[in-house]
Amino acid sequence: MQGKFVTGINCMDGRVQLPVIEYLKNKYGADYVDMITEPGPIKILSENEEKFAVESMRNRVKISALGHGSSLIAVVGHYDCAGNPACREVQRKQTLSAMEVVRSWGFALQIIGLWVDENWEVCEI
Repeated sequence: MQGKFVTGINCMDGRVQLPVIEYLKNKYGADYVDMITEPGPIKILSENEEKFAVESMRNRVKISALGHGSSLIAVVGHYDCAGNPACREVQRKQTLSAMEVVRSWGFALQIIGLWVDENWEVCEI
C-alpha cells in the first residue's frame, strides 16, 4: 500500500475535521488520515459504558491499523462540542482516560491526545 496512514478518533462535528487532518499531515507526515467519528467520542471512550459504540470504534481502529498500516491514533476533543458540552479541563481529563481505553485495545501504535480550541487550532495534550 502506498502512503503513510494515521488514525483519528474525532467528533463528527465538521468544524474539527480539516484542522485535525492538516495537523496530523503536517506534524506526523501522514499522507492519509482514517477518521473515525462519533458525537463526543472522548466522553464515550472515557466512560466506557456504551459498549456497542466503544466496540465499533475499536473495530474501525483495527481496520485502519491492520488494513492500512496506520502508525498513530489521535484521540480528539474540541471546543463547543454538542455531543460533549464539557469545559476544556474536563475534556482534557476525558481525553487522557480515553487514551488509556484505546491503549488497552493492544494495537502497537503511538497514541496521542489532541484538543481543538475556539480558533480551530490543534494542540497536543
